[in-house]
Amino acid sequence: MTSTGKPLVWLHGEVKSPPFSAEARLKAGLLLRQLQDGVNLTLPHSRPIPAIGSRCHELRLQDQGAAWRIVYRLDRDAVVVAEVFSKKTQTTPRAVIETCRRRLRLYDELTGATRENQ
Repeated sequence: MTSTGKPLVWLHGEVKSPPFSAEARLKAGLLLRQLQDGVNLTLPHSRPIPAIGSRCHELRLQDQGAAWRIVYRLDRDAVVVAEVFSKKTQTTPRAVIETCRRRLRLYDELTGATRENQ
């Protein structure tokens, strides 16, 4: 089955076993495919993270007692994945926020992306 939607652009991280279980990996793949196909995901699966930037969100996955997050940005032409991490506290760590901002800024510089194109 192929998607005709937006491509995924991975800036960092991956969804693989281990540490993800096969079930969590499949769930992540399903949610990412829905994003590619233009589905607007909301809680409990996804929530905005305006601290990182506009159009930035996190996919929320529970896996065998671990909370995983996939930070992504919805661009007009792609779903850009900035980070995959295990969440251990209520708030997103400051280092993750700063890392995602830096990666997305570099991606925009390298691709010549402007606000009008996103």
